[in-house]
Amino acid sequence: MSTILKEVVLEGEILFQLALGDITREKTDAIVNAANSQLQHDAGIAGAIVQRGGPQIQKESDDWVREHAPVTHVAPAYTSSGDLPCRYVIHAVGPIWGSGDEEHKLHAAVRGCLDLAEKLNLKSLAMPAISTGIYGFPKGLAAAVIIVTIQDYFISHHPSSIALIRLVIFDTETQTAFTDTWDKIFPTSIDTH
Repeated sequence: MSTILKEVVLEGEILFQLALGDITREKTDAIVNAANSQLQHDAGIAGAIVQRGGPQIQKESDDWVREHAPVTHVAPAYTSSGDLPCRYVIHAVGPIWGSGDEEHKLHAAVRGCLDLAEKLNLKSLAMPAISTGIYGFPKGLAAAVIIVTIQDYFISHHPSSIALIRLVIFDTETQTAFTDTWDKIFPTSIDTH
C-alpha cells in the first residue's frame, strides 16, 4: 500500500490524494499506465505493470492496437489487469518532451484517463507522474499540468462516478516536485504524513 502524503477534497466530494508507492500494488478500480502509442510495455512503469500483472496485459494491448490503431494522447486504451489487484489498466500516452505542444498533450492524456474512468463507471483511479520518466517532461511542470487538470475536471464534471483519485509517485525527486506544486495549488490541504 502506498503512503498517502497529501489529500484534499475536490468539487463534488472527490478525494484527491498524493502518495508515495508502487502503482502496481494499488487496489483502486483502475491504474493508469504511462504507455507509448503502440502499447509496447517494455520499460518503466509499463514494463513493471506487465511484469507484475502478467503477459495477458501485453496480449490485450496488442489486440487493442490491431483493432483500434495506435493510441493517441486524447483517447487512452484499457485492458484487464491480469494478476494486479485493480480491475483495469488504462493506458495513457503522454508526450515526449521536445515533441511540441507538450503541456496541451499532457493535459489531454490526463483528461482522457478521467473521461474513460467515467465511461467505465469507476469509483477509484491511481495515476502515475505521466511523461516524467524516460519521456523527459520536467517534473515540476508535469505536476502543475496533472494536478490542475484533475482539479479543473471535477469542477465541470459532477456528479462523478469517481470518488477517489490518487497520484502515485515512486521516487523522491518526483515526490519533491509534486509535493512543492501541490502545496502551491492546495495551501490548506491535509498533510497526512
